[in-house]
Amino acid sequence: MKRTTGAVAITSAAALLLSACGGESGEENTDSGANAEESSGDDAAAEEEGGVDSAATSEGAPAASDGTSLVIWADDLRAAALEDVAATFEEETGVPVTLQVVANENLREQFKDSVGAGAGPDIAVGAHDWLGELVQNNVVAPVQLASDLSGQFNPDSIEAFTYEGQTYGVPYSVESLALIRNTELAPDEPETMEALVETGAQLVSDGEAELVMAQQLGQEGDAYNMYPYLAAYGGGIFPLLEEGGFDASEVIIDSEETVQGGEKIAWLAEQEALTVNLDGSNTIPQFVEGNTAYLVSGPWAIEQSTEAGINYAISPIPDFEDGGETTPFLGVNGFYVSAESQNPQIAQTFVQEYVSRADVQVSLYEAGDRPPALTEAYEQVAADDEDIESWGQAAEGGTPMPNIPQMNAVWGPLGKATADIVSGNDAAERLGTAQSEVEGAL
Repeated sequence: MKRTTGAVAITSAAALLLSACGGESGEENTDSGANAEESSGDDAAAEEEGGVDSAATSEGAPAASDGTSLVIWADDLRAAALEDVAATFEEETGVPVTLQVVANENLREQFKDSVGAGAGPDIAVGAHDWLGELVQNNVVAPVQLASDLSGQFNPDSIEAFTYEGQTYGVPYSVESLALIRNTELAPDEPETMEALVETGAQLVSDGEAELVMAQQLGQEGDAYNMYPYLAAYGGGIFPLLEEGGFDASEVIIDSEETVQGGEKIAWLAEQEALTVNLDGSNTIPQFVEGNTAYLVSGPWAIEQSTEAGINYAISPIPDFEDGGETTPFLGVNGFYVSAESQNPQIAQTFVQEYVSRADVQVSLYEAGDRPPALTEAYEQVAADDEDIESWGQAAEGGTPMPNIPQMNAVWGPLGKATADIVSGNDAAERLGTAQSEVEGAL
């Protein structure tokens, strides 16, 4: 009933918006599609047929909100997954939808800069940790989710899109790091990190593997990948607030708890389970080539593992024997509404009433193999996909990656500190230096 009522109301709004543009609406739509030099002809044809514009722009400015259609920016995978719901939305509301493909590595900055200049899309699909910066720059509008609707989502996913008590997006997926295990080399799931290291070292000693474990770090370090260990004893970067989120007024990188986690990083390095020689270019290949039984990574590693014919299992990163609980960051993806949208009511209807549908969340799962944020969709997918169930279990107890803008001052100094600890620097001294560097930057 809610969706039907919303569709009727929005159809009226659409009629007003489109009529306000007069007879030029078709021409304007075609012009926005023509921003993509290689596909402008296809865009115009799609619009003439009443279809969804899903042009990929390789040059020029992406399509912008102009009141004649609902413009959504997304990367190629998400845009493809949204084609059916865009068509349904157009059919039910009469509002044309332009799905504009923007390269993922450019989307954040283009969204921020375009909206800051009074342009940009009505909706953008992106990661939750953009939020603080987007709010500070007046890029995104609040999204009012009724309590009965927000209660249908993974609570962490709603928290991830909440900033200073206000929700600014509708989530669709949750991801985290986990342990991916080659079940031919290591049939049994390790109960602790110590057990993992023991088995991995034995495999190396026996000549069945070359590495105890593979995890991305690199010469410049990687605060995201090392966070599960840094936070294992209650430490981290900023204190957690009782109401959710982080207290950015205090940095706890040099706290006793974080240092204890840093000492575990040093121990893993001593056991040759961590090395700065593995970075984003060669970590996953070590696993898919059979050089190690253990890979700590995310869902993005599964496609290569499957293509290589690796028999694998996914499980939470093991805890430490002394009670240290590895705590990965959670990454949440969702839909933002632009503060400069020319169709704010329509955009709000799309994210609240359509993105929150189970079939939409399942379609997005099928495009990206990430656990849906909507509980109903997650349960539906997990019943048939063992991997998704395992990713969901691995994310339990995780911490949404800070969505506050202060994190921009953290990644570099803390990442380099983790690399230096693995290279032999004292954990307490190195984290103390990182603390000073972050505080100075803030």
